[in-house]
Amino acid sequence: MILEAAGIEVVGEAANGADAAASASVLRPDVVCMDVQMPGVDGIEGTRRIVADESLDTAVVIVTTFDRDDYLFQALQAGASGFLLKNADPDDLVTAVRVAAAGDALLAPEVTRRVIARFAPALTSEPEDSARPPATASRPPATNAPPAVVPDLTEREREVLALVGQALSNAEIAQRLYIGEATVKTHVSNVLQKLGARDRVAAVVYAHRHGLV
Repeated sequence: MILEAAGIEVVGEAANGADAAASASVLRPDVVCMDVQMPGVDGIEGTRRIVADESLDTAVVIVTTFDRDDYLFQALQAGASGFLLKNADPDDLVTAVRVAAAGDALLAPEVTRRVIARFAPALTSEPEDSARPPATASRPPATNAPPAVVPDLTEREREVLALVGQALSNAEIAQRLYIGEATVKTHVSNVLQKLGARDRVAAVVYAHRHGLV
């Protein structure tokens, strides 16, 4: 009811992760709102299957009762584009779906800090030649791990990436740099493409790994 009242069409429902992945391959939704704890195949595995399906361009937003770090990290590693608790405001759910549909990731600043605290130290200590280079295929990698090779970013793109690394929204970045929000969105898209990164989560970790924050 919340989504349909906001003009978002709900095209299907599923009982578990396996059904969600199977339904997504048929219904081809823009976004899947995925629970975590479900019978049989859970939401983390369901997310992994949807993201791994190269025929789909479907984003997954985790919507769960459980504010647990293990769920958060596993969901992001599986390729989820957002993590939302079920006690969030209805407007937050609508925003999460729209943000994911637009190709961005929705992470509250406090969640972003937890992601950085978990992943950035390990990534910083990795040898540069031990990680894979940026993907060259048109489809982004199905993981939030950032590439090791620094791409040829423009000075403005580096500025934008550094601010993304501080968990700022596009609107906040636009205000900081005195440019339009649409221009920021273009810069973010270019940055993600050059990084071979799936979404902003990977960009945040990348920015911290390479000392841009």
